[in-house]
Amino acid sequence: MDSPPLIAIVGGGSLIGREVRDALAESRLPARTKLVGADPSETGALTEQDGEAVVMTALDEDNLRGARVAVLAGSAASSRLALDILARGSPRPPLIDLTHAFEDHPRARLRAPVVEPPGFQAAPEALHVIAHPAAIALAVFYSRLASAFPFRRSIAHVFEPASERGQPGLDELKDQTVSLLTFKRWPRAVFDEQIGFNLLSRYGSDAPEPLQKIETRIERDLASLLLHGGLPMPSLRLVQAPVFHGHSFSVWVEFADNPGAVALEKALPSANIDVRDSSLDAPTNVGCAGQSGLVVGAISIDSNDPRACWFWLVTDNFRILADNAVAVVRSLLAEAAS
Repeated sequence: MDSPPLIAIVGGGSLIGREVRDALAESRLPARTKLVGADPSETGALTEQDGEAVVMTALDEDNLRGARVAVLAGSAASSRLALDILARGSPRPPLIDLTHAFEDHPRARLRAPVVEPPGFQAAPEALHVIAHPAAIALAVFYSRLASAFPFRRSIAHVFEPASERGQPGLDELKDQTVSLLTFKRWPRAVFDEQIGFNLLSRYGSDAPEPLQKIETRIERDLASLLLHGGLPMPSLRLVQAPVFHGHSFSVWVEFADNPGAVALEKALPSANIDVRDSSLDAPTNVGCAGQSGLVVGAISIDSNDPRACWFWLVTDNFRILADNAVAVVRSLLAEAAS
């Protein structure tokens, strides 16, 4: 019998790589996985998978050869190297990019299966770039909302967690918090600004990636995802929050005819949206950790504009990425088998 298809996860030891591994295991897809290090320092490192010790392999042709699909979950540099390696062989397996390395590549196709129209298929040579998790969450919310109650305009404040900057971001938030409490000098390599006990509309000038660039990425991805349904693009502001994990959103929506909070609570629930009504506590990013989809709560009419409502949304940023990546893996394996 033929062995199950192989899925190579480049950066299998990263935060998002580990989430993809968990999502693949829960999906019960008939496939094998190979964990590939994103940089030489990870080669030979031990990690855990399905309760067993696994050795991270090197990012080279030998370890990528034979993969039916490659999921890129390390760094942008490791993603580009993986593409260079795989381009030497024929045929090249489909690549699923979780690092945004190929967002401007001419063969890039933005993917978010949870909001894609029925029957959507990318070209065979496409580089499958998974949309930013905040863009996916907002697209899920606005698509569901518009299907029940068309709206005129919206404003969304997106609160970015430190985990979006990977393990270095988590470490810097932790170390800053400890340093600030003990009156010591705090590290600033990732944010170049105080993130502990603080909110940021901009990073420091020496940060590796400006917050404005990330905001632009979310806006661009969201505009592309909303285009499928012809929905109005909201005004958006990205804020760096002093939280470790999970996106939070404060969303304002103006309707032509406001249906009210109770009607909205009844209309919004779906396979991808869990709604907390007024009898329950508002959702939190901590409470949604490990949960698929998004949670909506604290729905209330704007006291200064009776046509508008406020919504509070939370989502696990890594889980929503991993779920969409696994959905792309599933579709690619199905296409290959047909």
